[in-house]
Amino acid sequence: MAVYSRRNLKYWKLWLVCAQMERLLKDDAVEEKGERARMASFIGAMAIADLIKTTLGPKGMDKILQSTGRGRSVTVTNDGATILKSLHIDNPAAKVLVDISKVQDDEVGDGTTSVVVLAGELLREAEKLVNMKIHPMTIIAGFRMAVECARNALLQRTMDNKENTDKFRADLMNIAMTTLSSKILSQDKEYFAELAVDAVLRLKGSTNLEAIQILKKPGGSLKDSFLDEGFILDKKIGIGQPKRIENAKILVANTAMDTDKVKIYGARVRVDSMSKVADIEAAEKQKMREKVQKIIAHGINCFVNRQLIYNFPEELFADAGILAIEHADFEGIERLALVTGGEIASTFDNPESVKLGHCKVIEEIMIGEDRLIHFSGVEMGQACTIVLRGASEHVLDEAERSLHDALCVLSQTVNDTRVLFGGGWPEMVMAKEVDELARKTPGKKSHAIDAFSRALQAIPTTIADNAGLDSAELISQLRAEHHKESCTAGIDVITGSVGDMQKLGIQESFKVKQAILLSATEAAEMILRVDEIITCAPRRREDRM
Repeated sequence: MAVYSRRNLKYWKLWLVCAQMERLLKDDAVEEKGERARMASFIGAMAIADLIKTTLGPKGMDKILQSTGRGRSVTVTNDGATILKSLHIDNPAAKVLVDISKVQDDEVGDGTTSVVVLAGELLREAEKLVNMKIHPMTIIAGFRMAVECARNALLQRTMDNKENTDKFRADLMNIAMTTLSSKILSQDKEYFAELAVDAVLRLKGSTNLEAIQILKKPGGSLKDSFLDEGFILDKKIGIGQPKRIENAKILVANTAMDTDKVKIYGARVRVDSMSKVADIEAAEKQKMREKVQKIIAHGINCFVNRQLIYNFPEELFADAGILAIEHADFEGIERLALVTGGEIASTFDNPESVKLGHCKVIEEIMIGEDRLIHFSGVEMGQACTIVLRGASEHVLDEAERSLHDALCVLSQTVNDTRVLFGGGWPEMVMAKEVDELARKTPGKKSHAIDAFSRALQAIPTTIADNAGLDSAELISQLRAEHHKESCTAGIDVITGSVGDMQKLGIQESFKVKQAILLSATEAAEMILRVDEIITCAPRRREDRM
């Protein structure tokens, strides 16, 4: 038996521990540590920010997204959330930025590109600080001081006109036009801003955009779009049914109206004569007749069903003078039930437990070449429909996304009525205050605070770059302007110079700017904390004997 010295025994134990650590993860698992893990996170996040940076601002460019599935569908957009949602990303840090863009879209509707660009710039600055041997926790502490200072700077400069109805409506119009100026609707932004503001003010402070229906109909130009008070269902009225109903009582249902055949799958019915077949058909018809009688007993004059209505029940409804609408899409009947004050029913044995919808007039209208059913004077007075017209489906899809962003921002602004100037003004205000904080702060944190100030200036820099302007010249002019008292200067991309945001009417919602600032900083902090990336081994099927 070999005799080990004490030192050899110590080295042998150390080697054994290292070997066990290596065997901790499965063979195909990948582990990246320290500097390498941090670099992988930084590079992934910055690559995503650089990808959508060119879509920022009024002169931002569009991206074409082509799917690899059947049909190879094409989407043309400059909406940050839509672009990032369509990408299949492998880098875990990049996925964090995709998530914050999605949350920004769900929460406030606009600023989906800005939040990713700001987070990417914060990480770009953080990378330089890490290379200077400043610890990530020191950088995070500096970022937290800076974000609090930046938020307070915005709070001190907000404007609130909620007491003055005319001024508040003008603010909403300016916010809508600023939001739409970077979208496909920028050519007719005044017209669509008016549509969006009228629709949102009908909601009377609610943020439930379900009451606003957006209907897309190819044909005509974008300027032919209009706002209609009421609800429009994309269906035709059947033959032999009333074309107009006043004081309508509507039953919205999701039930099978096609039981005119035996529905037991795999069943065989043996009969010894054709008369027995006729008896079965008669029994099926009687069953359907009873179901229709139960529906008619609710005292309705309009029946809307999610599923098909076959010829026989449709005939029975027509004889009873009831308008029967079949195969209404699920989103359509859910919204119809909401705006008419009804509920979707599936059983009809107890009429007193079914809540009917009501509206003043149901009639058939024409939009372009299509016939549609129009419900006016609905129970929910704030309901309305925006009908979008356009040259193609791609244009209409992008117009819908643009209008939805504007509606989201406006509905949030009606709740939180504070507004700010736009065009890079908020970022320059925040950068100035953060820069002053950096000068007062001792120690290494001041480097992080200074880096935060530079990252904020990346937003107006990118807006200028995307417009083909000299960003270095414009930002230096802006910085000089912002050292004057009560400055309202920002970038005017139309004239390519520094402009007065108050005169130009370029305004943004405070809630959107605050969400961009806080979300981007939190995402950058999360990625900065990473010092190890472990990619799990793929699960394998075990061989079964």
